[in-house]
Amino acid sequence: MRIGIVCPYAWDVPGGVQFHIRDLAEYFIRLGHEVSVLAPADDDTPLPPYVVSAGRAVPVPYNGSVARLNFGFLSAARVRRWLHEGAFDVIHIHEPTSPSLGLLTCWAAQGPIVATFHTSNPRSRAMIAAYAILQAALEKISARIAVSEYARRTLVEHLGGDAVVIPNGVDVHFFAKAEPRPEWQAGADREDGGTIGFIGRIDEPRKGLPVLMKALPKILAARPRTRLLVAGRGDTEEAVATLPPELRSRVEFLGMVSDEDKARLLRSVDLYVAPNTGGESFGIILVEAMSAGAPVLASDLDAFAQVLDHGAAGELFANEDADALADAALRLLGDPKRRAELRARGSAHVRRFDWSRVGADILSVYETVTDGAAAVAADERSGRRARFGLARS
Repeated sequence: MRIGIVCPYAWDVPGGVQFHIRDLAEYFIRLGHEVSVLAPADDDTPLPPYVVSAGRAVPVPYNGSVARLNFGFLSAARVRRWLHEGAFDVIHIHEPTSPSLGLLTCWAAQGPIVATFHTSNPRSRAMIAAYAILQAALEKISARIAVSEYARRTLVEHLGGDAVVIPNGVDVHFFAKAEPRPEWQAGADREDGGTIGFIGRIDEPRKGLPVLMKALPKILAARPRTRLLVAGRGDTEEAVATLPPELRSRVEFLGMVSDEDKARLLRSVDLYVAPNTGGESFGIILVEAMSAGAPVLASDLDAFAQVLDHGAAGELFANEDADALADAALRLLGDPKRRAELRARGSAHVRRFDWSRVGADILSVYETVTDGAAAVAADERSGRRARFGLARS
């Protein structure tokens, strides 16, 4: 099968959607399919052989964050060329309602189109206002996928119709087999120690690092040898500005890390904390942490609660409540039995997110829409032959 996948966000600024698309493309390539991904990218960005650049992206405020998107006449021309050269059996567009390549592709494409909706935003005025513009494009979509029930709800409330829920995928084995790094381990078996991990954009408030920083003094007062490891890009000095100077040495910033080091980080920590404050439709980092065997403590966002099986596979604390975060972290760091229980439950729960299952579900959607398109084409050919026969008679 020839599969064309459209990524709305800049390939050179990694995020959950880009990682999902990358892993999806590579999963299908391993199965023997021909895959091409169209994505915004700067000219000097190293790209995998299956990625085609649609040109540079520009930063645009979107869904409580800043997304790097690509739109305009030049982008539209590149979309049309990519579609013509690809001659795809199916086109898979991610975030077709964002002002980026997905919408341009919807307008230009012919044939079976599958769309995945990642955004969870129940109060999107922009999406409501743009409905008339989006409607013509959305009517061309053959099948809709939502990465969570909350993304599906956003779609239903704002655009109508429905979608099948297929979660984001993770290579569970990749994280499970990673080797811990001894220098990242502090050992929660000590009464005053432990390692807490955080991965996310430092300067994006909704990722919740300020909440974790606010909780840290209380954690360090009870367990002064605790370490916080932070991976992600952003202003590190600003991130620790609220901490007393004598506590700042307990925070280590690792910057952007490779996939391998991310897995090793998650394998090294005694507790992974996800203090995100909103705008999340899924929570891929939670799945990655559970795959690596890290006990998870997360804010009680609806999407996070669903990923963590409503507290069975990871613990939850009240969103934006730093005291609740600190209390839960201290309890877990001091309870090795509970952490072992969370590891076991998390490792079992993440199997439903492995690419072997998620990829098969998405491929099933592809086959359904391509079979449907083939049946319609056959009916049209039959109708033309019948009309031609009547005309000859």
